[in-house]
Amino acid sequence: MNENVNILICEDDASINKLLSVTMEVEGYAFRSVSTGKQCLREIVSHQPDVLLLDLGLPDLDGNQIIKKVREFSDFPIIVVSARGEDADKITALDAGADDYLTKPFSTDELLARLRVNLRRVRRMEHSTKNEKTVFENAWLKIDFISNTTFVNHKEVHLTPIEYKLLVLLANNLDRVLTYHSIIKEIWGYYDDDYSALRVFATTLRKKIELDPANPQMIQTHIGVGYRMVRIEEVND
Repeated sequence: MNENVNILICEDDASINKLLSVTMEVEGYAFRSVSTGKQCLREIVSHQPDVLLLDLGLPDLDGNQIIKKVREFSDFPIIVVSARGEDADKITALDAGADDYLTKPFSTDELLARLRVNLRRVRRMEHSTKNEKTVFENAWLKIDFISNTTFVNHKEVHLTPIEYKLLVLLANNLDRVLTYHSIIKEIWGYYDDDYSALRVFATTLRKKIELDPANPQMIQTHIGVGYRMVRIEEVND
């Protein structure tokens, strides 16, 4: 079922490497596994995997070094699987270019769900590139990139320039966690540790596009890390 997807596992803990390998095998994914950073980089160059499952605490290289190096030449999904569970560790990895972050111990069901989400995101991006996407749709939300207009349940809503930039940034990175730092850099052009302005705009944006702003479904907060727009598969009436 998943034989056309190639997974690279980089994990130096033998038991976890085995767990990940068996999980990929059972799910029908083609995979290769390594235990050092240098092996990981060689595999990426020689076999060009579709997804990298990466531990940060490797014996020779820090995982963040690998992420930065890979992002110099490729944008395939990198899912970090690490025992480092502090917000600062997540922010560092995501800012370096990781697409997702899973903290050990983890359930294989959650890992597989994160994997499917990232694969769907890549397929949508490839499809959009081929078809020169001018319209974005997610459940009740529609963005027309040509006219810079936004619709909720087919009714146009007015967004301020900053709200629109934030919405488009999240939409273009659907299902991907964006850190506060990266969002501020993209929207305002500089890094800032004061997230208060961003939180205000996220709140006002939710009031305009969420069906129930008090219980947002589309724009999720990852506390201490950042925001993610999720694909809404079904809308409950």
